[in-house]
Amino acid sequence: MKEKQYDVVALGELLIDFTENGISSQGNPIYEANPGGAPCNVLAMLNKLGHKTAFVGKVGVDIFGTRLKGILDQVGIDTRGLVMDPDHRTTLAFVETLPGGDRDFSFYRNPGADMMLTAEELQEEMFGQCRIFHFGTLSMTHDRVREATKRAIALAEESGSLISFDPNLRPPLWSSLEEAKKQVDYGLRHCQILKISDNEIQWFTGKEDFDEGIQVLKENYQIPLILLSMGKEGSRAYYQDLRVEKAPYLQKNTIETTGAGDTFGGSCLHFVLKYGLEGLDQEKLEQMLSFANAAASIITTRKGALRVMPEEKEVKELMENS
Repeated sequence: MKEKQYDVVALGELLIDFTENGISSQGNPIYEANPGGAPCNVLAMLNKLGHKTAFVGKVGVDIFGTRLKGILDQVGIDTRGLVMDPDHRTTLAFVETLPGGDRDFSFYRNPGADMMLTAEELQEEMFGQCRIFHFGTLSMTHDRVREATKRAIALAEESGSLISFDPNLRPPLWSSLEEAKKQVDYGLRHCQILKISDNEIQWFTGKEDFDEGIQVLKENYQIPLILLSMGKEGSRAYYQDLRVEKAPYLQKNTIETTGAGDTFGGSCLHFVLKYGLEGLDQEKLEQMLSFANAAASIITTRKGALRVMPEEKEVKELMENS
């Protein structure tokens, strides 16, 4: 890959995840305000692995937006593409962990500042200065930010950047799941790296069997690298004619799974940056998945994700001791 200013630029949501953290003396749930947003979580993991990253998005000029910008600066994510909106509030999400480990999200985003990013507010040169451009679908739920996302994709494509896509489906944020499928389809048509979860592949393709679902994607889209996260079942990579699967690293002291998929995705992008999309083989894919599974398992033992991504040394120690 050509030498560029950034390894990865990501566009999307930057928000506060209010996650449960105990019960008050009156029996009320206590929520902790953790910095979040899938694209920034991915960047935070990449930063921990020594990569240069930048975020593009919008937050409010309020206590949460100001705090979020400060945190990105603190962890080393370039914020020149972050717009501060004086007219709209920073998006908030309340995350409830259900019995069995699944999560339920309640979003306060009607509208939220992240939805209000416009194509005119993009610093266009950033998208020509990244080796990988990464995005999800939360920046495609509404017309204005969707237009900005598609413009960013076009600029990145023009410059020869690789495009990385994570659908990150959040049904409550869509007017309909048919509209969500339409925008996921757009993302699939423009990416070379896809990170998709088990429930998302079943939803999008209608296939219960994951391999059958991946085959549907292969028949309809030309995506060189597909990464499938399967939670407690581990992960798979589909690359050319290879199918590689690695078991998870299960933790006894798992707290919650928020950010685990983003940690996994960021770790996989680390290997693409290291070897190039053309330089992957069975051995490298196995290394990629093992490392990504281990990193994701560590994040499940911590509250939040963005500020507490594991160091490379921690991940390797877990792999060696398991």
